[in-house]
Amino acid sequence: MPLDMSNQDSPDYGNRGIPAKIDFPIVYEPSRLPDHKFIINGITGDVLGHAGTGYNPPANGEFCLSVKEHVKKGVKPEYLEGATCKFTTCHNNAWVMMDMNFPNWKAFIETDKHQTEVTRRMCALNSVNATRSKTVLFGARDGFCANGMVTEEADIVKKKNTRGSTLHGFIRELETAEQEFYKTTEILQHWANTSIVHVNVKAMLDKIIGSEQMSKKMYSLYSEESAVRGANVFALYSAFTNYASYQDERNGFKLRNTGKDTIAKNMWDRESKDVMKWINTPTFKELVA
Repeated sequence: MPLDMSNQDSPDYGNRGIPAKIDFPIVYEPSRLPDHKFIINGITGDVLGHAGTGYNPPANGEFCLSVKEHVKKGVKPEYLEGATCKFTTCHNNAWVMMDMNFPNWKAFIETDKHQTEVTRRMCALNSVNATRSKTVLFGARDGFCANGMVTEEADIVKKKNTRGSTLHGFIRELETAEQEFYKTTEILQHWANTSIVHVNVKAMLDKIIGSEQMSKKMYSLYSEESAVRGANVFALYSAFTNYASYQDERNGFKLRNTGKDTIAKNMWDRESKDVMKWINTPTFKELVA
């Protein structure tokens, strides 16, 4: 079945087609702190967090299933063929990201040196420990290097898990807030058409990133990307997405493992905070205006 959420890498799936480790009910117990409560995994009994009494998150399993069903109803059947779904978690499974990719929903970005196939991507995130609001991000994936991409804040639908916030209401908003995939590809094509051959890219990265050491590493990534894609903004953006897609030595930006079960969240922060911040700086916006 398309988008059946099966995962060839893990046998630990329950009968609802999602990882059993995230498919648990939430139980609350009163806290000694007034107007607060403990958040507990209703199966294992593990304490997952501590929040105000108005905190009202959907269970991770229910959230993922609801988003998946909405996607299956709203996406053309031909786009669902071959779709895959990968789950990452942290904070003892209190935080979850469901990364859906649609290889048959595609477009092509062309530069004077290279053609890149990009495919539709959707990421759904939730937490039951007050570290993540209900969020769905609409982006793309670079078929050449498998980097994940999002181009605008408008591509993100987000709702806080507070009193009166329901999963049903969030899903209804999702129906009207999705940005068209081809709008994303139009932006990427515009960036591919925008030459920066006469721009001092290293100096520009110093301004955009604000860290000389980090901008030096990013310039090295840009040099590799531009050798393939040409000296254009799309190559620069591809360097950003490379940074956000890998956590080992291959790009010079190895993620430090603190041993606190936060790797998945920290990698997401690279994509949703760092890259989004860089492409929304006045320097980058002026470049693509």
